[in-house]
Amino acid sequence: MLIKFFPRVHDRYSSLALIGPRLDAFTSWLQSEGYPPLSIKLRVRATARLEALLAAQAVRRLEDLSAKELLEFAPEDSQEDIYLAATVRSLTRWLDAEGVLAKTVETPARQLVAEYLSHLDRVRGFAESTCAHHGATAAEFLGVVGFDGDPVVLQRLGSHEIETFIRAVGGRVGRGNLQHKVACLRSFLRFLAELGQIVPGLDALIDTPRTYRGERLPRALPWSTVQAFLKAIDLSSPKGRRDYAMFLLIATYGLRTSEVAALRLDDIEWRQDRIRIPRPKTRSPLVLPLTTEIGAALIDYLTHGRPELPYRQVFLRVRAPEGPLGRTGVTSAFQAWTRRGGLPIPYHGPHCLRHSLAVHLLRQGTSLKAIGDLLGHRSTESTCVYLRLHVGDLREAALALPKEARR
Repeated sequence: MLIKFFPRVHDRYSSLALIGPRLDAFTSWLQSEGYPPLSIKLRVRATARLEALLAAQAVRRLEDLSAKELLEFAPEDSQEDIYLAATVRSLTRWLDAEGVLAKTVETPARQLVAEYLSHLDRVRGFAESTCAHHGATAAEFLGVVGFDGDPVVLQRLGSHEIETFIRAVGGRVGRGNLQHKVACLRSFLRFLAELGQIVPGLDALIDTPRTYRGERLPRALPWSTVQAFLKAIDLSSPKGRRDYAMFLLIATYGLRTSEVAALRLDDIEWRQDRIRIPRPKTRSPLVLPLTTEIGAALIDYLTHGRPELPYRQVFLRVRAPEGPLGRTGVTSAFQAWTRRGGLPIPYHGPHCLRHSLAVHLLRQGTSLKAIGDLLGHRSTESTCVYLRLHVGDLREAALALPKEARR
């Protein structure tokens, strides 16, 4: 396969000491993953630069590296060398799937975090994304206190170590994100106390950052802007058909990005004219009527835009590697069409379409309970966050100025 892409100079790459013997199979894998010829060539060319980095670190065999260690050879800023970064990621994914790379050592911190994640899933019933946030905070905290180097450090844990971690995190995130970090840390400290690894009550020593309800401006767009955004999507390309169907689903049903990514072909019940919305966050699917407009958009995408691949997810990637579209892909698509359309949308993710639908339904007279049910909220308090009034609404509710005040 390598000789197909480099008929004259394939020996230059196949002779690389570490990567060369595996390069032909790696090239075949890239092609099977749907990478276009130019991307494959650029990745193969970047293997020479990666080989030089491996030699500089005295790496003798790829089998001696773990996936984490190999990924460290990618530049910190991928824009410094785009295809070196892409090559390291692709090569790591392939070698790891082939079982070539060394297994990641299960450190004490990794084992403790895994036990904590199992607790969050089995006992507290958290969604996968919520568990991931909690696990990341727990792993970072254990790294700051040096748990792997000194596993008994938790027995000496006090307010000083906790404050050190909060200061480190607070220097790079805002108050809202810091509040979430504190909540995750409190949960982890309670878990450690239940295990008997720390003194009980340390979670109560952390002061939560002050945030105030309604302090941020509403993230809802005017409904005319939402309609203009949908009209700006080019339906002549497979990507445009896919993205139009995705964002029409969000604007019609108020879906989250995780729900769009999780939608499967089996969830569309054509004969019954209904669609089953997966709710990864609440784990309780919602069945809704399939509108004519949504059905037409889905049929257009499935017929003329969706690649013929053996995946049951509705929305697939249009760029290599082939496979289902993830949550970040939905967000990236929204950002791309926002830039291309030149619309006054100051938000970086499609969640604003969800806010916009909530406000639009409220102004049409839909009850707060019905809006909350559609959005998948368990309490009306969650729904109220989406319905903070705009300046226009406040003007309509304003009282007439008393005569005495006009003088």
